[in-house]
Parts: sequence; structure tokens; C-alpha cells
Amino acid sequence: MDTSSILSPPGEREREREREFSNGDFYSGEVKGLLPHGKGKYSWSDGTVYEGDWDQGKISGKGKLTWSSGAKYQGDFSGGYLHGIGTMTSPDESVYSGAWRMNVRHGLGRKEYCNSDLYDGSWKEGSQEGRGSYSWTNGNRYIGSWKKGKMCGRGVMRWGDGDLFDGFWLNGSRHGSGVYKFADGSLYFGTWSRGVKDGKGIFYPAGSKHPSLKKWCRSLEYDDTGKFVLSRSNSSMGVDEIRSLSNVSRSLSMNTLASDHPRDLTSKSARTFGSARQSEGGQDKNRIAYEREYMQGVLIRESVITSSVDRSLKIRPPSSTALSKQVSARTFMTFLTGEHNYHLMLNLQLGIRYTVGKITPVPRREVRGSDFGKKARTVMFFPRDGSNLTPPHKSIDFSWKDYCPMVFRNLREMFKLDAAEYMMSICGDDGLTEICSPGKSGSIFYLSHDDRFVIKTLKQSELKVLLKMLPRYYKHVGDHENTLITKFFGVHRITLKWGKKVRFVVMGNMFCTELKIHRRYDLKGSSQGRFTEKIKIQEKTTLKDLDLAYEFHMDKLLREALFKQIYLDCAFLESLQIIDYSLLLGLHFRAPGQLNDILEPPNAISDQESVSSVDVGVTQELSIPPKGLLLVTHEPNSVSTAPGPHIRGSTLRAFSVGEQEVDLILPGTARLRVQLGVNMPAQAHHKLDEDKEESATIELFEVYDVVVYMGIIDILQEYNTKKKVEHKCKSLQYDPLTISVTEPTIYSKRFVNFLHKVFPEGM
Repeated sequence: MDTSSILSPPGEREREREREFSNGDFYSGEVKGLLPHGKGKYSWSDGTVYEGDWDQGKISGKGKLTWSSGAKYQGDFSGGYLHGIGTMTSPDESVYSGAWRMNVRHGLGRKEYCNSDLYDGSWKEGSQEGRGSYSWTNGNRYIGSWKKGKMCGRGVMRWGDGDLFDGFWLNGSRHGSGVYKFADGSLYFGTWSRGVKDGKGIFYPAGSKHPSLKKWCRSLEYDDTGKFVLSRSNSSMGVDEIRSLSNVSRSLSMNTLASDHPRDLTSKSARTFGSARQSEGGQDKNRIAYEREYMQGVLIRESVITSSVDRSLKIRPPSSTALSKQVSARTFMTFLTGEHNYHLMLNLQLGIRYTVGKITPVPRREVRGSDFGKKARTVMFFPRDGSNLTPPHKSIDFSWKDYCPMVFRNLREMFKLDAAEYMMSICGDDGLTEICSPGKSGSIFYLSHDDRFVIKTLKQSELKVLLKMLPRYYKHVGDHENTLITKFFGVHRITLKWGKKVRFVVMGNMFCTELKIHRRYDLKGSSQGRFTEKIKIQEKTTLKDLDLAYEFHMDKLLREALFKQIYLDCAFLESLQIIDYSLLLGLHFRAPGQLNDILEPPNAISDQESVSSVDVGVTQELSIPPKGLLLVTHEPNSVSTAPGPHIRGSTLRAFSVGEQEVDLILPGTARLRVQLGVNMPAQAHHKLDEDKEESATIELFEVYDVVVYMGIIDILQEYNTKKKVEHKCKSLQYDPLTISVTEPTIYSKRFVNFLHKVFPEGM
């Protein structure tokens, strides 16, 4: 609100004066020279009035501003902006009192909406962000974290009827680990996705013994992998756009939890499910609990358990201390814990920022033989206090080595990765997250904050194999854009000040998707020892060959494209004498379509006379689960065509859509581009075990729609002398065809034959 253009003419030097301008504006008050300065009142021709302090022609200090619309602000100003502490009364009589920054709410503040809803907490750039409490007029209240006006992060929601949810939220919906406590005292510990129960959990009826809620809530900073729960979701309900809803409802699956199993199911497994529930009466009620598994809010599996308190430990997120011990126990670099681990991650970020910043400005050229040689290295020392070439930092002194920088720069461009995005993903302020290793290698894994990249520590022998195969790897991925083989984006080494050398490779995350991955499998095609002990299985455990209880039926052309590339990739690995690789398979299950006609109808939304300012987003749960999957003709403008960290290939064609390029529609969720190993639709046929009819675990369905993600990993093990000796020794104990380590030709053939059984012909 700069009035310098409407000031008094030169030569007028009154300390106090009044003046009416030709445009109808009017000023009365103190001036300094030609500018309003001190106390004064300015009235605009449209009816807006300011009365208060001025500084050199600008509104600054304390004052009161009244707009012609009826809105009022009283408080601090600076440089013509609402800036500082003040109170704004809107035309609809809503009132905000708190901090402002350059005309927007920013800092701590309290807002009472026109319908008497109340928010008290932190704001950022005009939206609720940080810690805050929101109270609805109907008695509901949320206390927890916010982001961009939506409930996001850890928070507690208490409904007016006494129900309570304590856990994680994303974009206004329950998303991640949490506990739901019903007014009658019953509890459900589990995970949610997009506002509905999705995954495994345990239900404790009212009156039964259950774990300590305080311990559970303290452990909720982590999910069952030890990673902070940061899953993405496109399902969101903003603050302003859903103000018309006056009630906050729980999900359909929550409202019917007392009888969560579907009614009138006629399958064999469903009848067994009913008999299991009928047998509960003879057991001690205080020790009864139910382990359940959901898909998009639909119960698909349940087992009755009696040692409820002990069993709950299976799904409880581990504390950070327990996680550190678990990682430390199985890594070959036990020193990488605590402070050392923090320094290592910081060093890694500093080094990658230096590498990308140094190589990106260099004009692009084709790689030469020397770019793969032993001299193709960049070495830099990073002292804590900085140098002429490196910035000061808060870590310890370290040396950085970057291998084959021009090769990996070209690979990143070949994989269509933007250098700035790559650097920000790994080196941004959000940092890296350490995740548990699913294998026996003892490697440490880090995940970028946006889930796009995985960074893995390498043994020296693995580094040698990678550098040795790099020229042929470069040619293979250049010739075959649909390759399923792991994408490598950089190889680096950090030497710490006491001489310890740690080697890293940056790879694409094959499970970087907005969809929840319900099952993970590491498939080699061997059988000896290829199973996971049931006691060790958690929701995100990576399972093995013998644990796979499904076969997957695909569209004819999708399957042909898949095996064409598998043959090419296996031939490439066989030519390099590589073994021990595996297919990493991720499955996103869709809620069974046959449940739609037996789900209860959505609760009617109450009248909307009272306009609610914020809704928790869970009203989306009332919609009936989507019906399966749908392939449609590809439309580039309707889907994201941006290359991902694991993909860069062409859109696949489907026989069922006239051999056209296709997109995958998940009703009510998303439209996705179908590429090899990414967003591939299939039907998972469960291999029924006749003995399971007598089991306490009930499998409700036999066929599921799934979205498949896959890639070939662990390609850095040569069939060397050590492995040949291992093969000889194990062959004396077991059938040579069942053990993992074997001659590369046999390994490749067995691997492909096994995948033919996993993805059989005919759909």
C-alpha cells in the first residue's frame, strides 16, 4: 500500500495536513517532507480505510485496516504488508488471531470459523502446517501434524461418539501405521492406505487383553521396516474445498468391524471362516484376538489367536533402538551405526552433489574406451572446514572417489533423469532413510526421501564385477530400453578419516509407486532353503520362492513382451558368467470385485447446513471398492509419461485392446501407463492347499486382480572359484538342481523355467 504516487506536491512542508486527491482518495495526518510519516488516516475511494502508523509513505507499525467488503485487520504492518501479530475478521465473521508474514498467515495462530469450528496451531504461507489442533462443532477433534492445510503425519483423531484413532495421516486420510480404539473398548492395531485398512492387523474385542497403548504410540514413528511412514497418496481432501461437510465418519470397514467378515459367502473357505468364528465361544474371552488382513478396506483373511498380547508384537513397529540393533547384527560394517551412520549419509550427499555439479556442465559426448578405464576416476578431499573446491560441512573429514563419471552421466541421461532432480532427490534437505536389508549380504541400504532411489553398500568384490561388466552393461541397456535389469546411476567410494573404505552404488527403486505394495518376493528359481520362517514374516518382509502361493495370468501380448526381455537379460548375464540374480516381484492387490454386492451401503451424509472448515478425508472410505482393473487405449495426455528411476521403456501393447498401446485404469484410484515391469495388470490365482481347511487361518478368496512390479536384481556375483567350490560342497548334501549356486547356463535356464510356472500361458 505505497502512497508515494499520491502525495502532496513539492513545496508543501506541513507536519500535519489533510488532502483530497483527484481520484477520490483522502489522507489526514502527519507527513515528513512529501510522504506520510507518523500517525495518519487514509481513505480510498472504494471505501477501504487505514488508520495508524506510517513510515516514509508506507504503512508500517500498528494500525487498523477496514476493507469495503467488511473485513477488518488490526495489528502489525511492515512495508505496506500485514506482517507481525494481528487479528483479521473476515466478512463471514470468521476470526484469525496470530502471526502474519507479507499478507498471509504464517506462524502460530488461532482461527475460529463462521460455523464455530476452531483451529489452533502452526501456519505456513496461509495454510495449516506443523503442529495444530482442530475442533469441529460436532465434538470431533484432531491434534497432530498438518501439511498444506491437510492432516499429514502423526496425529490423534477423537470423534464425538468416543472413537479414537492414533497414527499416521497423509493428505487428510489415515495412511500408515495406527491404532483405532472404539468407544466400547475394542481395538484394532494395523495399517491404513488412502483412508481404509490395507494390510495386516490385529483386532482385540472389548474386554480382551491388549498391548500397552502408550508403548504402541511411542513406537509409531516407524513402520514395520523401521522407515518413517512417508507413503504417498493422491487421495486428499483440502481444508477449504470440503468445508460443507459437518460430520466426520469412519470407514465402512470400521463401522462393521464387529462383523468384519463378508456375509452370505458361499465358497468353501468362507464356510470354514464362519465355523472358526462359531468356535470362539468355548475360549477364554480375555485371550481372544483376531489377526486380519485387508485389501482396500475389505477383509480377505482372518485367523483366531489366543496369546493376544504376545502376538501383537509381530506387527508392532520397532523402536529406533531395536532397529539399530537389528541392522548392526547382520551387517559386515558394524561401525556404521549411530553418529557414524549419520556422518556417512551426510558424506554421501556431499559427494554426490559435488559429482553431479562437476560433470553436468561438461558438454555431452559419446563415451570412449578410456571412460571405462582405471584412470577414469575423480578424487576429492572434503575437510570439515572446507577448501577452495569444497564447502564447509558438519560431518567428519573424508575422501571421495567417483568411478567412471562420464559413463554414469551418460547413463543417467540415457535413463532420462534430470541432473537437478537427481541431485535434489538424494541430496535434498529431507535426507536419506536407512532401511533393513532383506538379504544375507549384510549390505546397508538407504532410500531417498521421495522413494525414487536406493543406495546400497558394496563389497570390494562386487565393485570389481560392476566395473568389469560396465562396458557391456552400458551397451545392453542402450540397446534394450525395456530391460528389467537394475538401473545403475553412479558408483562411489568414501574413505573415512581412520581409513575405512565404504563403497556405494545408486540404483532405481523398483517399487517407487503411488500404489501400496502388499507382497514382495525375491525369486531365484531354486528351492533349497528358499522359504521364510513364519515367525519372521511381517507385512513388508521380502518372501522367497517356496513362499509364493500364486501364479499370475497376463494378457497374451504383455506376457510375450515380458519373456522376450527376460530371455535377452538372462542371456546377457549368462555371457558374463553371473549367477545368484533374482526377480524382485512386487504385488499390489485390488479388493475382490465379488464383494461389491454384499458390502453395506454408504451411510447417508447428514445435512450440510453447517459449513465445516476442515474434514479428515475419511468420508472417501464410504465409497464401494473399485471393480478390478481395466485396460484402455493409451492416451499420453491422460497419464504421466515422465521417466521413473526404474523405467524408461515404451508403452506396452495388449491383445485384449486390439494390440494397441494401453493404460491401466484402477477405478477410483488412478490411470497408469503400462510398461515392462511397471503397472502390469494380472490375475493372481491362489494355489489352494486342501489342508488349510482345518487351519485357523481362513483364505476368503481364490483369485485376485493385481498390479505387478518387477525387475532383475543382484547381478554382481560371478561364478568364480569360490562359488564353484560352494557348488561342489552343497551338491554332496542336496540335489544339485535345487541349490541356488550353480553353473551360469544351468542357472539361467532354471530361472526362466521357474518364471514360466509363475506366469503361465493362457488367460
